[in-house]
Amino acid sequence: MHTPAAPRDEFPPRARPVRIFILNDHEPVRRGLRDLLENEGFAIAGDSGSAAEASRLIPILKPDLAVLDDRLPDGTGIEVCRNLRATAPGVKCLILTSWDEQHAVRAAVLADACGYVLKQVRDNSELVNGIRAAAAGSSLFAAGVRERVAESLYAASSASWLDSLSGRERNVLAFMARGLTNRQIAQELLLPDEAVVACVSSVLQKLGFRRRRQLIPVPIQLAWELLH
Repeated sequence: MHTPAAPRDEFPPRARPVRIFILNDHEPVRRGLRDLLENEGFAIAGDSGSAAEASRLIPILKPDLAVLDDRLPDGTGIEVCRNLRATAPGVKCLILTSWDEQHAVRAAVLADACGYVLKQVRDNSELVNGIRAAAAGSSLFAAGVRERVAESLYAASSASWLDSLSGRERNVLAFMARGLTNRQIAQELLLPDEAVVACVSSVLQKLGFRRRRQLIPVPIQLAWELLH
């Protein structure tokens, strides 16, 4: 007696949609991004307008990708991304920024993100394609760009025009440029994790990344141009 073979599924199982977390302090922007991405087939795992809340929620929700606004009332997407490298290393991060290209790529390198997307994109397809590529594990940096920018940031850690940075902050900036996580920096400098997080915030503020302004302060902005 022959047992009939189990019938094959007529259609292959559908792939799970990519799950996205949105961090932006403007609720209409979050709603617009949610609608756009859901219409493109993504699933929204959650959203927030607070850096602190996002740092708490993302390790719990475990999205595939976090789209992080550059500047927030209580921090930056840079800091959130760096926090996630320790608490949720499997989550990919993309910085959504209004900075110009040079400052945007520096922010993404300091964050150890897989790339950035400018808010002033010509159409929604640029944003969607960037998110799709980042979620698939692709780097959005052109070949060699991350390495060149990392070297310029490392050089900046000893530059005389950054005399506002303390010795510890210069060391932290150098390690950030080399791609070390906050936890790894804490181990290198024999500091508590909380001290490194505070130091990273101070470095970003002194470099202009943490201020809610459109541009980095003029003295630093002019000096940056020498390092790109």
